[in-house]
Amino acid sequence: MTVGPRIPSPRHRTVEVDGVTVAYRESGPADAPVLLLLHGFPTSSHQFTRLMDALGDVPHRLIAPDYPGFGRTETPPGFSYTFDRLADIVEGFTDALGLDRFALYAFDFGAPVGLRIAVRRPERITALIVQNGNAYEEGLSDAARELTALRRDVPGAEDTVRSLFTPEGVRSQYETGVADPSLIPPDGPTLDLHYLGLPGRADAQADLAFDYASNLGHYPTWQAWLRSAGIPVLVLWGAGDPFFTPAGAKAYLRDAPDAELHLFDGAGHFALETHLPQIAPLIRRFLVSGPSRGPEGA
Repeated sequence: MTVGPRIPSPRHRTVEVDGVTVAYRESGPADAPVLLLLHGFPTSSHQFTRLMDALGDVPHRLIAPDYPGFGRTETPPGFSYTFDRLADIVEGFTDALGLDRFALYAFDFGAPVGLRIAVRRPERITALIVQNGNAYEEGLSDAARELTALRRDVPGAEDTVRSLFTPEGVRSQYETGVADPSLIPPDGPTLDLHYLGLPGRADAQADLAFDYASNLGHYPTWQAWLRSAGIPVLVLWGAGDPFFTPAGAKAYLRDAPDAELHLFDGAGHFALETHLPQIAPLIRRFLVSGPSRGPEGA
């Protein structure tokens, strides 16, 4: 009898953290090494559904929470939507689940959230996978610099930020820089728009957009952590990302010279949407065997 790939049975749960009901999905054995998957904007843990299935044969426990203001996570009135608070809640989430050691997958917003936690709790991080998650000045495109320079008290800034939450704005984040947009399932952007339309969500996302500039001041600290961490690092990057350029991917090699680097032509910000068949095997091998020696192109 032919045995096919192992397909996991993800579980969808919630846990209370400092008054926040954090929704998360997980798969894999409860006693296996952990890979913590941190999503980006404007999505949620649903962005990892196909990846979790593709990694079903990897002996790891895969855990993906929704941040406050995203997905199915519910926040109390008066919650402050800043990247510091998102990191507080995700750190508390790892405490609540007893995650003393884990590999970290950081995509987009997952980089400033996850790297804050890495600096606070360096003993917990066993490995780092970065997918279009910026931590370097040279990784910011002109468009990203313009967005991070916006200030709420400047006329028109609020409208510019909120244009990212429209159907056109969400779709463009998925499609820009992508060689074949037909590879992008429409379900992701549609679900993103549903969550963005929930009461209070647009306000929360606007708060985070205006707070994004706070991350730039943390770059030197995150880079210093990476130099001292001595952990395996895998960098995966959609080369057509309109926000975070390939220069930001290559910059990781300064602080982690043994990191493995793959740039994907024809992929944009959401590289998993179009290049999962190429990316999943790289992650599988990295988790099982560690990085290949030195950087590579792809």
